[in-house]
Amino acid sequence: MKNLSKITGLAAVLAAVALPALAQDAAPAAPAAMDPPANEIGFILNTFMFLVTGFLVMWMGAGFSMLEAGLVRSKNVAMQSLKNVSLFAIAAIMYYLIGYNLMYPGDGWSIDGVLGAFSTTSLEPVGVGADSVDLTYASVGSDFFFQLMFCATTASIVSGSLAERIKLWPFLIFTVILTGFIYPIQASWKWGGGFLDADFGFLDFAGSTVVHSVGGWAALAGALILGPRIGKYKDGKVHPMPGSNLTLATLGTFILWLGWFGFNGGSQLYMNSVGNVADISRIFANTNTAAAGGAIAALVMTQLLYKKPDLTMVLNGALAGLVSITAEPLTPSLGAATIIGAIGGIIVVLLVPMLDKLKIDDVVGAIPVHLGAGIWGTLAVPITNPDGTFYGQIVSIIIVGVFVFVVSTVIWFILKSTMGIRAPAEDELMGLDKAELGMEAYPEFTN
Repeated sequence: MKNLSKITGLAAVLAAVALPALAQDAAPAAPAAMDPPANEIGFILNTFMFLVTGFLVMWMGAGFSMLEAGLVRSKNVAMQSLKNVSLFAIAAIMYYLIGYNLMYPGDGWSIDGVLGAFSTTSLEPVGVGADSVDLTYASVGSDFFFQLMFCATTASIVSGSLAERIKLWPFLIFTVILTGFIYPIQASWKWGGGFLDADFGFLDFAGSTVVHSVGGWAALAGALILGPRIGKYKDGKVHPMPGSNLTLATLGTFILWLGWFGFNGGSQLYMNSVGNVADISRIFANTNTAAAGGAIAALVMTQLLYKKPDLTMVLNGALAGLVSITAEPLTPSLGAATIIGAIGGIIVVLLVPMLDKLKIDDVVGAIPVHLGAGIWGTLAVPITNPDGTFYGQIVSIIIVGVFVFVVSTVIWFILKSTMGIRAPAEDELMGLDKAELGMEAYPEFTN
């Protein structure tokens, strides 16, 4: 009887436990999360696109770092790495403090169409509602984040060109001015709705001129004032100074190639319709094939000219193809995009020795890649886009080039006269890693 009583009691307990569970199973399922209203979906997708493509463009900072680390001598690798991290951080702060609103002033131009607004960037409040944002575009935070990456890219171009002989702090001061003022002001003339866009119909989809040639002009001004590395041009001859690690340079090129899909694809600005998504995929395909065209053209050209292919030229050829297609990656066919990129690769192979003849020392080939191919890509726009005109493109290239080169030259001269921009000869021969940083990237080796 005792056992029966225990069994009965246990059954009662189990029933008491099971009945609520069964009741839960029988209850209606909890309502699923509500789908966003149709008028918010475009805003959500556009914002998401800016964030993801912004991540890709940010990753180009790693590409520039690895490319430069591979193409400079081992005694300067740590300095190049430090410069690339520092310039990215400077760009982020300067673009927040002044650059973003200087570039995108809306109705707040200080000088209509010429000089934007002077104010810091403000984001939407936490938990903002749909009634307080522009549902036809994207969040301010995502747009700011995406556009910042282009600003930082411009500074990265200057870093590699002036490597191995420029002192750290003058370079960083120039970066402050470039990212806070020079880049945003000229970019506002096109992307901010300024006078190049309104008066000349200037077309530059993702920045062959607005980003790449701007970095090239600033680098050229710096290289002219800074002078070549010791021993580069001696006894009337060009003396090659091989980089420390071509494996790293190759890795950097592939990282840049990957990041460029965000650079060009995100510049579509909208991912809120079938047409826009199809256009983004077309941009990706054209971007990729232009890089391929540039690499193959450089491969063939170096074989023909030097009887042996040159890896560094092929790497820069791929980058030149990417720069060339950046001004208009949407309208070309795959074949046209390949040809545009290939011409960029040829330009690099021809311009590198031309700079050497002029005794302009560009350590990583940034001037041929970003300035030379940037000008070509901008000029090529009307070939595939009937909305462009050669007059509008040429005039805009000249205006941006003169502005950036003249202002950069003035800034470099001021820095040279006040604090000096060139490392002392003994520091340059020792290597800037030990001389300025007291550390080396490869302490077991010297070069």
